[in-house]
Amino acid sequence: MSALRRERDDAPTTGRRVRRVLTAALLVGGGLLGVAASPSPSPSGGGEAPTEAGTAFRTATPLQLGQAATADASTGDYLYWVLPLDSGQRATVRASVTLPAAAGRHSASTWQLDVYDGLRRRQPCTYGTQTGTAAKDAATVDLSCTLRPVRSGADQWANDPLPGAYYIRLTVTDLAPEDLGQPVRAGLRAEAQDVGGAYAADNALAVPLVPGAGTASTVEPADGWSGTWWSDRWLWTAAGGLIAALAGIGGYRLTRGAGRPGRVPPIA
Repeated sequence: MSALRRERDDAPTTGRRVRRVLTAALLVGGGLLGVAASPSPSPSGGGEAPTEAGTAFRTATPLQLGQAATADASTGDYLYWVLPLDSGQRATVRASVTLPAAAGRHSASTWQLDVYDGLRRRQPCTYGTQTGTAAKDAATVDLSCTLRPVRSGADQWANDPLPGAYYIRLTVTDLAPEDLGQPVRAGLRAEAQDVGGAYAADNALAVPLVPGAGTASTVEPADGWSGTWWSDRWLWTAAGGLIAALAGIGGYRLTRGAGRPGRVPPIA
């Protein structure tokens, strides 16, 4: 009988112990998932910011994430920059054009910001003002484009953004012919957030999509290309496995019972 009483007395203690173990597992798993899911901004690019822009894909001015580029140009010019984007990055490009004095302009003007990948495929913007119209008396026009997250690999038929060089083109698409050639000043800045393993793929490119000629041939991130199998999806998998294992142990401890009831005689 004393053994039965000890088993009954130990039952509440066992339940409390199981609850503590499950609570600790949930906290640990939640912490791991929080670390895996929280996006972190990319570091600002070092070095001197570019003060000019190229006029074609082959002469695009190299740019790093976080750098604020500027360029003096004429209305009607095509302005090109190129920057590297790696796996798991969601980039946002912002441009601002300072327009000529309103007294010398004849009409409104429409400006457009386009982004192309290393294969010169035009990439769509998920949101942002990609095309903006400035009134005749406006002083500036602001544009922005947020791209889809860069994937480590994709099927050949897909148009998914892949690691490599990304070209940025800024130009005017509609204005009065009399306004062509007037001086403008463009400012550009690109930033990126790391979206983590939520957009990781099982396959990966052998090398980034960087052209072998032109100014883009030497473009790469400040800390180098990732080129690794690691992603924070491993943290999600480990946290899920740990929670499942501890939940199974806790469920077994709660449902196994406290031993033979006192009213049941032992079997001879």
